[in-house]
Amino acid sequence: MKAEWRRFAPLGLYLSGAAILVAAGLYVVQRQFNLAIQISLGLFVIGLALFALLDPERVRRFLVGRQARYGSNALVLTLAFVGILVVVNYLVYHNTKRWDLTEDKQYTLAPESLNTLQSLPEKVTARAFYSQRSSKESAERLLEQFKLNSNGRFDYEFIDPEKNPVAAEQAKITQDGTIVLVMGDRQQSVRYASEQELAGGLVRLMNPESQSIYFLTGHGEYIPDVGGDQSMSLVKRTLESKNYKVETLNLLATHQIPEDAKAIVIVGPRNVLSEEEISQLKDFLSKGRGLVVMEEPRPLTNYGETADPLADYLLQDWGIEYGENIVVDLTSGQPFAPFAAQYGQHPVTQPIQRTTTQFPTARSATAAANAGAGVSLVNLVLTAPQSWAETNLKGLEDNQQQIQFDDGQDTSGPISLAVAGENFETKSRVVAFGDADFAVDVNFPAYANGDLLVNAIDWAVGQEQLISLTPKNATPRMMLPPQTTTLNLIFLGTVIVLPGLALVGGVWTFIQRRRRG
Repeated sequence: MKAEWRRFAPLGLYLSGAAILVAAGLYVVQRQFNLAIQISLGLFVIGLALFALLDPERVRRFLVGRQARYGSNALVLTLAFVGILVVVNYLVYHNTKRWDLTEDKQYTLAPESLNTLQSLPEKVTARAFYSQRSSKESAERLLEQFKLNSNGRFDYEFIDPEKNPVAAEQAKITQDGTIVLVMGDRQQSVRYASEQELAGGLVRLMNPESQSIYFLTGHGEYIPDVGGDQSMSLVKRTLESKNYKVETLNLLATHQIPEDAKAIVIVGPRNVLSEEEISQLKDFLSKGRGLVVMEEPRPLTNYGETADPLADYLLQDWGIEYGENIVVDLTSGQPFAPFAAQYGQHPVTQPIQRTTTQFPTARSATAAANAGAGVSLVNLVLTAPQSWAETNLKGLEDNQQQIQFDDGQDTSGPISLAVAGENFETKSRVVAFGDADFAVDVNFPAYANGDLLVNAIDWAVGQEQLISLTPKNATPRMMLPPQTTTLNLIFLGTVIVLPGLALVGGVWTFIQRRRRG
């Protein structure tokens, strides 16, 4: 080859080097062996061929000289190292394993959740409806844990209900952040992105038998079948999305509670129930069923001075006491619409501990000192200490009384607005609220109002007990700053001593080389 052509030989190497770098970059970004990568590899080969054609003498010396021998050893070692990396990456990719190094295992699913995932008869897809206004980071992290522990039986996708309202309507979504679990032709809604709710939803999905719930009528109650601000249609829609069968029941006409009833819900009766109805409810609960009662303050009913047999029964047999009062909360913008300041420790309120609820025109509902035989009671919702239970209802009705606390007459806060009771002998459950308006359609989406009622019905039926997860207690940690002397020693060692030693070593080496040569 002529000398003038030989000087262009390095251009072939430059072309090969650029081509192999481009090919590697494209593969890292695209993860596909596409046409662009193939062209880059072709240019790599062409560059090497050009170098060999333009400077064959240098290629010959490289292949047979001392550099070739050393280079071949380096090539063998490099290929062996790359081969080991490829094998290790292949094994890791096809055998993924995660380690939770936190002391309290905060990122490890409970054994009950793992057993549930292993029991899935077919694949489940979680459709998480999150708009751009809601953060989905924690939900995505939890769903990913379920997916990684499911052996391919669990997957998930996120859907923006505002961008895809048709999908939200088909899934009967009433609240942002709802997750719908789909298995075959069945689906189950989960209203919170928590491990307990997801695992419980999977269990309910595997047990598709519907539970029948009846809303009592005939006394001016709110019922789920009529639209409007004062209806309970959103409650019905939510319950049906959780595989409940929701019906109405008029005991005054039928004189019999259906055999398939798992729970009866009484929402804001304007007239008192009869003794016959109370007897039927008592017999119903003796069979281990559930009852949810939501009573309004007496001035908002037609009770007048008539006794309330339902409240009397709850007090005598369960120890749940409805107060003849109306709750005032000066921390609220509306004094007669108290907020929940704290919740009792109970499955009904566990998912909503960080969210408040509001109760327009509420009366107290309190666990009495003496509960019924075999009954366990928990005050579910408590108002702020600045609130009180106003007992002068006549003065409020006549607008002759100023809103103020009367010591000796009114009960100071916190005031209990809801009670949950369980009879361990009959296995029956009762939840009593001192307000009926908090979960009507106009108030259902506010705060956690709708969630509280749906949770209460779940618990009364017994659905939340299908799974009970092992609690995780976070380990508190506090970082104590080092003392001034310690900080100064750290500064001296890292900023002065270590760099100084490196500088001295460099100067010493420089001087020694100058002396030698």
